[in-house]
This record gives sequence, structure tokens and C-alpha cells, in this order.
Amino acid sequence: MAGTPQVPAQQFAPETLLAAQGVRVAFFDVDGVLTDGGVYFSEAGETLKRFSILDGYGLQMLRRAGIVPAVITGRDSKPLRVRLEALGIDQVRYGTTDKLPAAQAMLDALGLDWAQAAAIGDDWPDLPVLRRVGFAAAPANAHVEVRAAVHHVTSAGGGEGAAREFCDLLLMAGGHYRRLLDAAQGGVA
Repeated sequence: MAGTPQVPAQQFAPETLLAAQGVRVAFFDVDGVLTDGGVYFSEAGETLKRFSILDGYGLQMLRRAGIVPAVITGRDSKPLRVRLEALGIDQVRYGTTDKLPAAQAMLDALGLDWAQAAAIGDDWPDLPVLRRVGFAAAPANAHVEVRAAVHHVTSAGGGEGAAREFCDLLLMAGGHYRRLLDAAQGGVA
């Protein structure tokens, strides 16, 4: 029925939503989270990356809800910079292998603490941040040690909607999901 809010199809366990409440900043790894973890090279030797449009829209919805998306990545590339710039993400640290100090610096700059932070990562370099934040997640295809250390493992793999599921979870936990969904369906935001 037009104009009538619908019950969201997306659902999460109540204890998961409780654990994710109060998040004001969300840290994202890139390779294996925002991408499928593969590294593609063109004939000319250029690095190519594949990003999910679903994930990008989720990052934009976080910004609309007042949750800061922040990216900390061990790599740096022109395709990555172009993608993050297009999404309007300005909290970024490129080429960072020691992610914990980078996350701490971002929190300090934003005036936030670890309890207000969430993170999603897929491999060992992400563990220090994942173990420190108030809420941690991993894609379905993350390393087993990472999956064992987090509050939530997404049903989707990295680069295939994992970041979007993480965003949706944070939006739902913060009470923003229904309003944004209604607005997307022509309702009032």
C-alpha cells in the first residue's frame, strides 16, 4: 500500500542490536571487506579493484544517520582513492599496517572513544582494532580467527554486500533504518 511504512525485511538478533547501540564511528578495512580481497592487474600493470554499489550506498546511509564511516587500509591505490572520494569519505588512512594507532588518532580527532566505535575487518591486521571497539564484525569469508573474535559475522562475503549488512545493522541498532527505508520508498525522512 502506497505511503504505508512496511516492516523491514532486514532483521538482526536483539542481542546483536543491543551490542551495536551507541556507535558514532564505523571503521572499515578495504581488501576483503569493501572488495572481494582479490587484486586484479591490467595488461599495463594497473591495479584494478571491484567495489559493490550496495556497500557504497550503505556507507552513504551511515553518513546521513550521523555515523562517521572511516577507512583504515594497509594498501593505497588510485582506484581506492577515487571510490572513497566519490562516496565523500574523508576519514581515511592509507598504507597503514599498524591500524590501532590510526584508529586511535581518528577517535581523538572526532572526540569519540572506543565504546562509540564499530569495525569490520577480515584478517589478522584488523584484529587489534576489532578487539578494541565496542562492536566488531567480519565478512562471512574472513579468516577463522577474525570470525571467532567478533560480535557478528555477516551472511555476505567481502565485496559482495558484507559492508552493507554491517551498515544496515548499525543503522537498525541506532534507530535510523526504518526512517531511511521509509524515505527511500517515498515517505518522509
